[in-house]
Amino acid sequence: MDGNGQAKISDFGLAKLLKPDQTKTFTGIRGTRGYVAPEWHRKLPVTVKADVYSFGIVLLEIICCRRSVNWSLKEKEAILEEWVYDCYQAGEVGKIVGEDEEVDIKQLERMVIVGLWCILDEPTLRPSMKKVLLMLEGTVEIPVPPCPTSFFSSI
Repeated sequence: MDGNGQAKISDFGLAKLLKPDQTKTFTGIRGTRGYVAPEWHRKLPVTVKADVYSFGIVLLEIICCRRSVNWSLKEKEAILEEWVYDCYQAGEVGKIVGEDEEVDIKQLERMVIVGLWCILDEPTLRPSMKKVLLMLEGTVEIPVPPCPTSFFSSI
């Protein structure tokens, strides 16, 4: 996101181009810090699920109108994915958009849950982008997401 809170989406799927018959690859880390999936840091095979992770981070940034990492906030709120999950677990999703914002809480909760599914630490648990779209549209049921287990807290 830029300084005005506008999403700047420019490199999804372009960080590493795969050949049509490839489903995963090993390569050096590529992408924008804060949006890079944990598997890049662990030297694991990179699949299309890395882009799902990046999309999930951007989705949460748009919902919350803030960047994924902001060290000027309280420690509990500095890492967006951890703070959003904590708010979700506590049943306080309204807190992530601000108490003064008037929002459809059901729709907000659905978007938050989709974002949390997208940023799961384990790539095989992340939904496909097609499933993400169906979840956002509300055409499929969305199960309760497990804790995303932040990469930042594991280093």
